[in-house]
Amino acid sequence: MALKADRNELDVDISFFCNDADTTPRGGIVVIDTVGSGAAMDQAGAKVKYAAANGSSVPVGILLNDVVNLDLTRQHINWHKDEVQKGGKVSILKKGTIVTNMVDISDHGSAITAGQVAYASSGTAGYLSNTYAHDVGDDEALAVGRFMSTKDEDGYYKVEINLPNHG
Repeated sequence: MALKADRNELDVDISFFCNDADTTPRGGIVVIDTVGSGAAMDQAGAKVKYAAANGSSVPVGILLNDVVNLDLTRQHINWHKDEVQKGGKVSILKKGTIVTNMVDISDHGSAITAGQVAYASSGTAGYLSNTYAHDVGDDEALAVGRFMSTKDEDGYYKVEINLPNHG
């Protein structure tokens, strides 16, 4: 489990689809994969995915659904777990507070402290980090929020998400 139920959802976007992998756990930062045209809510071309951040990455928000690839002729989606079939529409948190363990701590030497800026990780796809790689471009473009706690005994961090982060 990558996302605990302790969260405050202020702004949730339901205009993207996720066709990333056979299983995509909730709780990580998704970036734009492809875009649709216009403002219609059912643009099949508007897709997000987990990807390591780079200069062209556009962080969209935190994935709130588990994306699964099930044989729907043999079993059904578990609605109580917020599962979505691969290729389906997903909920993405743009503003709010979450508790997640999808935090990349491998690319820095110092521990994460409360108040540090949270970035889309350039090391591990879908993860957050308190550092950004200087070779991926504008640090503000990869900033997604702020860490509001240190790691708890289960390895989770409280993170405030605030996207879009600048104009």
